[in-house]
Amino acid sequence: MEKYFKKAKEALDNHQVIAFPTETVFGLGVFYDDEKAYELLNKIKRRREDKPYTLMLYDLEEINKYAFIEKPLLNALKKFMPGPVTLLLRCKECVPAYVTHNTGVIGVRIPSNKEALDLLRYLEKPLLVPSANRADQKPAMNDKEVKDIFNDEVAVIIPGQSVGGLPSTIIDLTGEGIRLVRQGPITLEDIKKAL
Repeated sequence: MEKYFKKAKEALDNHQVIAFPTETVFGLGVFYDDEKAYELLNKIKRRREDKPYTLMLYDLEEINKYAFIEKPLLNALKKFMPGPVTLLLRCKECVPAYVTHNTGVIGVRIPSNKEALDLLRYLEKPLLVPSANRADQKPAMNDKEVKDIFNDEVAVIIPGQSVGGLPSTIIDLTGEGIRLVRQGPITLEDIKKAL
């Protein structure tokens, strides 16, 4: 797998887009602070400008580098992370404004499958990650489907199979209390119980 990671890093360093499996669906990725690659990702996805991407990290402790989260809350959420949940948080200044569409809010996720975690560890830098599909189409679940959808627009595809099928649950922690934005494999009730 390391030869694919090496190729992926070279592609990312050259402002290109990669694809890799997560435990939910296949994802596309670019370095979070690479505006040129971000624009290419929008073009490939045919994505509306007002839809931000998720910041994908390899470790819970990493969250504090990029976003604000209270320690007790982070400890309570350890039950679900790594896993299919995305937290909307107020971000720190190191996250470029274009990534959040000047909202100051970023979605943060830590995948639970080995390939994605190993890749993120190898890169030592967060990725902006949407699902591997064109806007409003079904997400790809394996490397063959990614190839069929994007052909040569994606520079490197890490081989694998996603098994979840449901995109992650999104919860908003930027206001008072917790708000469910998108239902995924984890329910709002599950999260409230843990808190």
